[in-house]
Amino acid sequence: MKLASLKTGGRDGTLVVVSRDLSRLTLATSVAPTLREAIEDWQTAEPALRNLEKQLEDGVVDSMSYDPAALASPLPRAFQWADGSAYLSHMRLVRKARGVDMPANSESDPLLYQGGGDGFLGPVDPIPCVDTDWGLDFEGEIAVVTDDVPMGCTAKQARSHIKLIMLCNDVSLRHVMRPELVKGFGFFQSKPASSFSPVCVTPDELGEAWTGGRINLSLVTTYNGDEFGCVDAGADLNFEFPELIAHAARTRDLSAGTIIGSGTVSNENHQEVGSSCLAEKRMIETIRDGEPTTRFMQPGDTIRFEMLDHDGTSVFGAIDQSVVAG
Repeated sequence: MKLASLKTGGRDGTLVVVSRDLSRLTLATSVAPTLREAIEDWQTAEPALRNLEKQLEDGVVDSMSYDPAALASPLPRAFQWADGSAYLSHMRLVRKARGVDMPANSESDPLLYQGGGDGFLGPVDPIPCVDTDWGLDFEGEIAVVTDDVPMGCTAKQARSHIKLIMLCNDVSLRHVMRPELVKGFGFFQSKPASSFSPVCVTPDELGEAWTGGRINLSLVTTYNGDEFGCVDAGADLNFEFPELIAHAARTRDLSAGTIIGSGTVSNENHQEVGSSCLAEKRMIETIRDGEPTTRFMQPGDTIRFEMLDHDGTSVFGAIDQSVVAG
């Protein structure tokens, strides 16, 4: 099942069900006004939404054309947005280029930071560039949405709490990030609004590509019209989503609608498959040549993220954004 949110209806949007081929959508307000309200009562909402999905696929319910420009993020805002660094290949490159060792427990204890969940960009909304000296970067990621997760939830138990999956562009300001990290208190100014794919999907929509904790499909990144990366999201994932959820829930409950991100999708064979962010490519250049040559984003640049299934069909629709002067 594929779900999305129209930009109409207030800050949380208006819930719609989207056809599997991403051609049509129908209002789901008879089930719940918003995706936030649906996920908060998922046990009741899910069967009703699946019934509506069948009616849409059978063509027996009013529908409208699918238009990504009319869509907000599936969850236009979230009470909790926590992003990880689950691909250690990415972390190793960043640390190596800085001349810094990996944390001693990096292979056993995942990293998470608390992102700003009070407002996300839509999947084709422009990315504002206020100052080119801030080092604007994109980061292609996978994200999941949970229902209510109790404190102390184990990774095994966390699998059942993953209700929806989507793509993410975790926008970062690399030059603003450096002085923040030196302070040792985490990200804040360096993490402006992120964006998510036009639709989120239930795990069964991915078929055998979803293992219960990872997606075994490639994330395709297109930067300024050229393929920048085609990175296998399952190959080198060091911490699966149930592990990230359990880590987040160690000392607190997670409310329904919590979004957990994977961090930048990255493969060990990055020279062959490319990257999912500019920083990673710049780190590769630094290690190889002594300094980076790839610049950060500027007004006029475009970035697109998409994931195709084994039949070549878009799973989540595309995040397709341009950079504009802020």
